[in-house]
Amino acid sequence: MASSSQRASEGDLLSEEADDPEPEAVDETESVPEEEADSEAVADLPLDHVFEILKNERRRTVLHYLQEHGGTVSLGELAEHVAAVENGTTVAQVTSNERKCVYVGLYQCHLPKMDDMDIVEFNQNRGRISLGPNAVQLYEYLEESDGTDRPWPLYYGSLTGAGVLGLVASQLGAAAVGLTPTVVATVALLGIAGVAAAQTLDHRDD
Repeated sequence: MASSSQRASEGDLLSEEADDPEPEAVDETESVPEEEADSEAVADLPLDHVFEILKNERRRTVLHYLQEHGGTVSLGELAEHVAAVENGTTVAQVTSNERKCVYVGLYQCHLPKMDDMDIVEFNQNRGRISLGPNAVQLYEYLEESDGTDRPWPLYYGSLTGAGVLGLVASQLGAAAVGLTPTVVATVALLGIAGVAAAQTLDHRDD
């Protein structure tokens, strides 16, 4: 009896195993490793888009802040930091107008543009920002881009110095060969106006 019962139990187990469906075969062609998928997402960002983002100082400041803090930050916190950097002050000393100006610029222009390129993840309803999958592609160029800011004070100083020297020369006899004070002043003013125009174009996206 015991032997018959044992054989019956073994038969039931075999029957249950036969009824269980076999594990589905994994289609390796359809699965993409996470690291490979991330690489493809980064590679999809053209270099002209990278440089378009990095040419703007405000966007570079955003990337620096997100890199340093990691995780998710609020739009108000980010606006205060950017305003402090741009005005050469501390977050505690940023005025409401300075903060509002940066806040609006980030909300309406810079963050949506970076979000469209998957550089940041910007939740407009909640006002929350974090780094996106394509951000890693920008950081290899970020330090190089930071070093390309033009020394505008040096340009203005050089023009002013050249103008002073020209005026001195005109007083010492150079006016006889056409270097009159009027000519010197005109050239200096045109030079300063040209530098000012170039500086405005350089920061037109700020």
